[in-house]
Amino acid sequence: MRELNIGQQSDLIEKVISINRVTKVTKGGKKLHFSALVVVGDTKGRVGVALDKANEVAEAIRKSLTKAKKNLVKIPLEGSTIPHEIIGKFGAASVMLKPASEGTGVIASGSVRAICDAAGIKDILTKCLKSNNPINVIKATMQGLMNLKA
Repeated sequence: MRELNIGQQSDLIEKVISINRVTKVTKGGKKLHFSALVVVGDTKGRVGVALDKANEVAEAIRKSLTKAKKNLVKIPLEGSTIPHEIIGKFGAASVMLKPASEGTGVIASGSVRAICDAAGIKDILTKCLKSNNPINVIKATMQGLMNLKA
């Protein structure tokens, strides 16, 4: 996991979660591409996630950063935590998100932690159930956060 900060919108936190090598086999040989999974947030309750592909790593990161900035969603916060417990599901992945008392910190795996940091959640308890594939875990976390009631 790398942290990037590009000067255009300095108030946004940008984190690269994973970079995958994607190969397409054709009759002429293997064609190599890269996919980048990125989280963007303003630490005030807005967060966005994007997955994009390109021929080079830097280009894939840049494309997914611009896509994530366009897809920012507002998440209801209650102080430094979330309003209530919820389970987000996507594919085989399920992520349990539980509010925590002040001073607990972010108890989460790498990909869920990146979303919580970008959204500005400082106290939360999480548990990844069933799958630990970073793409599905991040989408399940976002689904859970978007379904929170203020």
